[in-house]
Amino acid sequence: MKIDRLIGILSVLLQEEKTTAPELAERFEVSKRTINRDIEDLSKAGIPIRTAQGAGGGISIMDGYRMDRTILTSKDMQMILAGLRSLDSVSGNNYYGQLMEKIQAGSSEFITGRDSILIDLSSWYRDSLAPKIETIQDAIGKRHLIKFRYYAPSGESERMVEPYYLVFRWSSWYLWGWCLKRKDYRLFKLNRMDKVRGTDKVFECREASIPDLSNEKIFPGGIKVKALFESDQKWRLVEEFGPACFTENDDGRLLFTADYTDMENLITWIMTFKDKAEVLEPKEARENIKDTIEAMRKNYSRGK
Repeated sequence: MKIDRLIGILSVLLQEEKTTAPELAERFEVSKRTINRDIEDLSKAGIPIRTAQGAGGGISIMDGYRMDRTILTSKDMQMILAGLRSLDSVSGNNYYGQLMEKIQAGSSEFITGRDSILIDLSSWYRDSLAPKIETIQDAIGKRHLIKFRYYAPSGESERMVEPYYLVFRWSSWYLWGWCLKRKDYRLFKLNRMDKVRGTDKVFECREASIPDLSNEKIFPGGIKVKALFESDQKWRLVEEFGPACFTENDDGRLLFTADYTDMENLITWIMTFKDKAEVLEPKEARENIKDTIEAMRKNYSRGK
């Protein structure tokens, strides 16, 4: 877009002592004639641009019209770029890449050192996530309702939602919005959303508060769990719950204690440890796992 290019050119001129039309044309992938028109437009907008022909000439901003670089430190700029780079990792377009170019333009002396923080928010599902994120972002900006099919443990349903926030939490992307079906705010996991599409229906923006994403709100607990794990599973317990979630028994096994919020998720999680875990409490989970193992045994015995 032209406005983006004009802002980018202005950023270059504020950060560099001098540049040329060919250099700007190459940087922004347009013709020299387009750059000359852009410079003229910036001049008409009141930016004191000076041009000089011949050897040693170029395009610059008149002395005295300078951005105070001390407003943002080199560390500040590194943090901004790290955040933009993380968003670029899941973007379906080149918007964030272009924005980084604008910020970095002519700032090689200002941004010192190598990148120290690298954040990649993409996943195995990037190809399907990027279009959803782009569609939702567009709908949020335009205040348009979105439609999608949602797959939840309770079943499948068609949803119409007022989108307010895209949320990255717990290694996954979510949509926070007002669900017209439930008449309430809901958090939808993007990987469970299918056929996400914007509509032409404009909604009146509510006073939507930022969703409470605290663990206590989303995972209220209530299921007291005790389980024994083999010692070689310590790394998983530390990774998922921290080093304070267990004590070591005299026999080397690990006594795990925690609050869990959902019985089905608890059973599924325990089963991933195969024979390396044994649930002690609650009794309901222990009995459920026994029944599941017996059902699986029968399934795998049918072919004999």
